[in-house]
Amino acid sequence: MRAATGAVKGNATGVRRDGRQDGFAMLAIVVMVLPILFVIGGVGVLVRRNAIVVFMCVELMLNAVNLTFVAFAQAYGSTGQVFVFFVMTVAAAEAAVGLAIIIALFRHRPTVDLKNINVLKG
Repeated sequence: MRAATGAVKGNATGVRRDGRQDGFAMLAIVVMVLPILFVIGGVGVLVRRNAIVVFMCVELMLNAVNLTFVAFAQAYGSTGQVFVFFVMTVAAAEAAVGLAIIIALFRHRPTVDLKNINVLKG
């Protein structure tokens, strides 16, 4: 007898008879891996001094959130994919504005090291 997800009842591995993984088993893997990706991005933001690397770490964090939304949308419905669209829009705007600021600061002082950027000091 099959459960609502299409997997055989009592199948603890989360693998269907046709070899595909069950949606909730895949969700469990994603819920374990993507926070690690988010933490790597957060540590990169806190530790690194290069402005471009910091922006790459912020993008890594946003992509981890996007993948989480996609995984939950796959398991529960399509609402998460709408959030992914908005997060990608914010990420694109953040990248455009952030890189414009970095280029403007680099023209003023030829470094992208964050500890050497003190243009706003009086």
